[in-house]
Amino acid sequence: MTQKKPSRQQVYTLLVQIGRKEGDGLPQDATGAALMVYASGVDEAEAVRETVAILKQADTAPLDVTGYGTIAEREAEGHDIPQEERDLMQRALDENAVVVAQMTPFFGDELSAIDDSNAPH
Repeated sequence: MTQKKPSRQQVYTLLVQIGRKEGDGLPQDATGAALMVYASGVDEAEAVRETVAILKQADTAPLDVTGYGTIAEREAEGHDIPQEERDLMQRALDENAVVVAQMTPFFGDELSAIDDSNAPH
């Protein structure tokens, strides 16, 4: 029997800013949103590409993606990662998927003045 090669997939934490697009599902008076996403990929670039492609298919308008790295990279930076977050990351890995963990709509000028308040800690 041939052994299955270990997967090179890892899960990356991404913060995606989206603008408005008809049918995007955001509140009517929102100017956009921030999405906290866990995405699998062999590297962060692949995770970003897959995330953007899926968000476009979901009728959203991705504007910017900020990567926060893998769970190991985040732990090395001292991030506190609760079990709920770890479970979502494991789901993204198991399903080779993009999991939107949190969506925060913006109202007014918040989209252009995004800060680290939505960044993982």
